[in-house]
Amino acid sequence: MHFVYILYSKSADKYYIGETENLATRLHQHNIGYFKGSFTSLARDWEIYFKIECQDIQIARKIERHIKKMKSRKYLENLVKYNSITEKLIEKYTLNNKLI
Repeated sequence: MHFVYILYSKSADKYYIGETENLATRLHQHNIGYFKGSFTSLARDWEIYFKIECQDIQIARKIERHIKKMKSRKYLENLVKYNSITEKLIEKYTLNNKLI
């Protein structure tokens, strides 16, 4: 099982999008500055804003890439508001993964 996750930092008023197998460990790493010089090193108050559970790493990476390409704060907020967006993403990339 893998997760696509969106973190939010209130102090920086920023979002971060990533993918991982262990969400609790990854969140902890972001908050202690484990990833030196990374985008998330600018704050220590990251919280899980949203997560999508995926069957495997390939699907998670495709969904992560899709969300990052949107480059839209509004899109991130709409993911939380409208479950249908997430459902369509999972369906699209699960189907595409099976076709390969």
